[in-house]
Amino acid sequence: MPATLPVPISFRPPEGWLPAAPPQGADAQGVALALVHPHPDAGFTANITVDGEYRPDPATLAELADASVERLSEAVGSVTVAHRREAGSADAPALTQRLDFRAEVGGAPRDLVQSQVYLSMLDVEDPGERAVIRLALTATPAQHEAVLADFQDLVRTVRPSAGEEA
Repeated sequence: MPATLPVPISFRPPEGWLPAAPPQGADAQGVALALVHPHPDAGFTANITVDGEYRPDPATLAELADASVERLSEAVGSVTVAHRREAGSADAPALTQRLDFRAEVGGAPRDLVQSQVYLSMLDVEDPGERAVIRLALTATPAQHEAVLADFQDLVRTVRPSAGEEA
């Protein structure tokens, strides 16, 4: 059963991507939405997941990203942070990171790349309330660059929503 996000958001899924059941695993806890690419690469299907949580604590996005790396490391072993960058504004901070790791998929070890985006959203009525939304694209190294633009397009469309989550 998919989780719910702490705040409703809206976004536009990339054209051609299909809804999927949220994945299972150490770094998939709380996934509210999963999309899969229609064309697998060498037996692995690129996917986008969205999760989030209320964060009333002062943890920075970098600390939350570090915790995500640690959870993934516990599940798969070595994880390399290939790139990390803070983005956004003071009112809407964001952080992006790219992780390289090896995981067992379908009984065989496979090199994978995960691009993550963390978006901090403050409650407009109570700025002391903060939610953090994490979007993640996981793909093979060969397919990552081809699907990254789709992921970036989706991220650009994420907005707080007054209604139900997208």
